[in-house]
Amino acid sequence: MLDVRGAMRRAVEFNRDRVAVISEGCSLTFGAAWTRGKQLANALISLGVEPGDRVAVLEENCLASSDFFLGTAIGNFVRVPLYKRNSSEAHAHMLRQTQCKVLVVSGEEEHEIKKLAETLPDLKHVIVRDAGYEEWLASFSDVDPDPVIDPDDFYVIRHSAGTTGKSKGIAFSHRAWMNTERNWTFLLEPISIGDCAIHVGPISHGSGYLFVPTWLAGGCNILESRFEAQRLLDLMADYGGYVFGVPTMLSDLVKAVDTAAATIRPMPRLKGFVLGGAPITRQTTLRARELLDGKLYQMFGQTECVPGTWLGPGDWFADIEGSDPIVSCGRALPYTEVEIRDENNKPLPVGESGEIALRSDGQMVCIWGDPALTAQRLVDGWVLTGDIGKFDANGYLYLQDRKDDMIISGGFNIWPAELEQVILELPGVREVSVFGVPDARWGETPFARVVVAEEGAVDEAAIIEACRQRLGSYKKPGHVELSTETLPRTPLGKVSRKMLREPYWAGQSNRIGSA
Repeated sequence: MLDVRGAMRRAVEFNRDRVAVISEGCSLTFGAAWTRGKQLANALISLGVEPGDRVAVLEENCLASSDFFLGTAIGNFVRVPLYKRNSSEAHAHMLRQTQCKVLVVSGEEEHEIKKLAETLPDLKHVIVRDAGYEEWLASFSDVDPDPVIDPDDFYVIRHSAGTTGKSKGIAFSHRAWMNTERNWTFLLEPISIGDCAIHVGPISHGSGYLFVPTWLAGGCNILESRFEAQRLLDLMADYGGYVFGVPTMLSDLVKAVDTAAATIRPMPRLKGFVLGGAPITRQTTLRARELLDGKLYQMFGQTECVPGTWLGPGDWFADIEGSDPIVSCGRALPYTEVEIRDENNKPLPVGESGEIALRSDGQMVCIWGDPALTAQRLVDGWVLTGDIGKFDANGYLYLQDRKDDMIISGGFNIWPAELEQVILELPGVREVSVFGVPDARWGETPFARVVVAEEGAVDEAAIIEACRQRLGSYKKPGHVELSTETLPRTPLGKVSRKMLREPYWAGQSNRIGSA
């Protein structure tokens, strides 16, 4: 099969003069972008980087982002994206864990990596994209180094968000990545020559899954440095194509339009807005469906194996007896296996809750440098996700919670997501996170941090009563806190239960409450 470099190089041959990248008011054709990628590959070779060596990047989306994305593939170097919103300590951990030889960093982020090189013996060079970057890049040869690439060579190491400890390096081969890209686009409306992928999230992470398929189809990748509601609405109206985003992004779009903070125009060329990373509320989904003419898709998976399940507009909003697709994660993709496992790692029947297990030819090869953790997460070829879910009779998967987030209150197991789903359906609620806190009587009790659209939209008593009626008295929150401030997030934009929960457990000898 083709490796990533070979597939992308073939696309250049047949689309050389078409626009491939737009960013910062500039554009690059396939030929020009590929030339810059070859020059960066040769620049890295001049620094002693060899095929298989790891090279890291810390950046926001910009024109030069494509240099790194392409250049690492051209040289058969292993791409290691860092998370812009992480701390210097987290950057150092990722660089140390993967033994990166070179770090490429944007000028704006240079302060984040000061003195790092002194503490990392494997890191030999730091390339700063400052005012001299263009002249520096142009000084290198544009001759293709053309290394031999085996499909099983490592292609990228993506780190987990680290919400339950230090982040782990999830390693993929060229073979796995090409299969992953197939799965990402298999049930999307086909990408055609000239179609655009609008990246308002970093291409080093979730949005980047659309970069290669768009390139291979002769499309154009539009690289935006950040998400801004009006800007994205305008890009979707002007260019259409595809967007990847997290639910909070879609929620912000809906809010901006409904509060007249942003205006929306027709989007006749929009082909798909793909959501992932977290559940989305019923209200936001239905309103977004109206605004985006139903061009909504949702997928579920983890960095180790993604996507596992998929929802398109045809089944997301369908009326199917025995199912509630709008709150589901969709159904298993054709090239992915999904099972529900019990505590002994045995498959469970339809309707029973257990750990979600995934298997795909696009899944991770290993967790870099950690054979023991690889063996824990990759069992008999299956990725054990740590997520709890169940199937219905029609094959729809429902995500219930994380194993590690379960609350044990008075001997009863309570899944935070159960409460969150009920609370999110109340008028005036924008987002919510439920987590366990110590309780003298019950050992642990649910605490609901609720973000409301405006003060007075809903009160604590109404929230507690809704949970009591829908879920039973023992599952109602012991505490409710209302706020208009956005919840804290991980570097990937997901709500961080850990950050919310931590202060309440300070000084506890363990994380399990004692009655």
